[in-house]
Amino acid sequence: MPVNGLLERAVPQRLGRPYRWLLGAAWTSNIGDGIALAAGPLLVASQTSSALLVALAALLQRLPWLLFGLWAGALADRLDRRLVVMVANALRGVVVAMLCVAILTGEVTIAVVMVVMFLYGTAEVFADTTSQTLLPALVPRKFLSLGTHRMQAAFLTCNQLVGPPVGAFLFALGTVFPFVLQVVCVLLAVVLVARISRYPAPDGAPGLALPRTAATTHVRRDIGEGLRWIWGNAPVRTLALVILVFNVTWAAAWSVLVLWSRDHLHMSALGFGLLTTASAVGGLVGTALYSRIERRFSLAAIMRACLGLEVATHLALALTRTGWLAILIMVEFGAYAFVWGTVSTTVRQRAVPQQFQGRVGSVYMMCVFGGLVAGQALGGVIAQHWGLTAPFWFAFAGAGVTLALVWRSLGHIAHADAAPHPRG
Repeated sequence: MPVNGLLERAVPQRLGRPYRWLLGAAWTSNIGDGIALAAGPLLVASQTSSALLVALAALLQRLPWLLFGLWAGALADRLDRRLVVMVANALRGVVVAMLCVAILTGEVTIAVVMVVMFLYGTAEVFADTTSQTLLPALVPRKFLSLGTHRMQAAFLTCNQLVGPPVGAFLFALGTVFPFVLQVVCVLLAVVLVARISRYPAPDGAPGLALPRTAATTHVRRDIGEGLRWIWGNAPVRTLALVILVFNVTWAAAWSVLVLWSRDHLHMSALGFGLLTTASAVGGLVGTALYSRIERRFSLAAIMRACLGLEVATHLALALTRTGWLAILIMVEFGAYAFVWGTVSTTVRQRAVPQQFQGRVGSVYMMCVFGGLVAGQALGGVIAQHWGLTAPFWFAFAGAGVTLALVWRSLGHIAHADAAPHPRG
């Protein structure tokens, strides 16, 4: 197949040339983040053997979402979104470049690494919050699902499959190498985003006009306005609560996954690696099947199926006693998780007006990361008192009860774009 044919199949022209630049930026930045996904923990482990410090380092990169998430959303809705993404990514590159200098000069310490992770995480909050507002601005509404599908596939392929092994390999060659490549990837993403404004958005897309004609209000007032909008839109509000609860239950179980695989299933380190790889393989399956699934089933049916599979997955992992069965379950998890991520993002972006995309998106990201932090804390306590399978039983019960409560509401959530928009 000619190169143009491959490009058309991967990124259809009807999505518009600005979207192609946005997707290219997503590919490069996700490769950089995937490299750091492996190299970052390896660097932390090379500086300390303290389990507490290792956990604290991971927490410091997620903490900015809880501290600055709402502010990032408000700024995304009052400033030039393309410029915000470029500046935030450039700052990410500067932070990692400073880490490279510390490594090369022998000045790197665990304290330096922790400061870098917090600063990098802070810049990431503003970059990621604003990046997700660009897609609904550049793609016609009827193609949002297709555009989201391609973005999710970029994350899965580059962040989960390609980046981590490259990061681990480069770290083995030299501590600084993966971080130098990460800087290159992040800065290349800045260049690609800069090219977006050179081409008009396709017909049916809102375009990159400033979301607010004048930023005359205070940021705190904008945040309050966004929170009131979410609270007044029942489908969007319920979807946010579903994402929060399901991330709490998921993180509670996954927080002890490494110990569960080693002590309960008696798997080796290689076996644990296969568990995480299996979920990425499942994601590829979901990528391949998504278009067919979307054509054959309603959004409400897809959402119910995905959440039902989440409940069943927790139960299956609580009951399994063999490693090979756990690996198969993880493939299934990766497949439906990819489909859920695409559908839930599409539903939200269709329902939320352009002027609220940043603020609503930031609340969703806070639900994701807040749920992860709370779930990890709960999982450790539950496992400590009732054993390694207890977090999976907790996840099964919590997710099951939540699904039963929102089952009927999922039909309304799937068509949240038809709900009346509340006043800010």
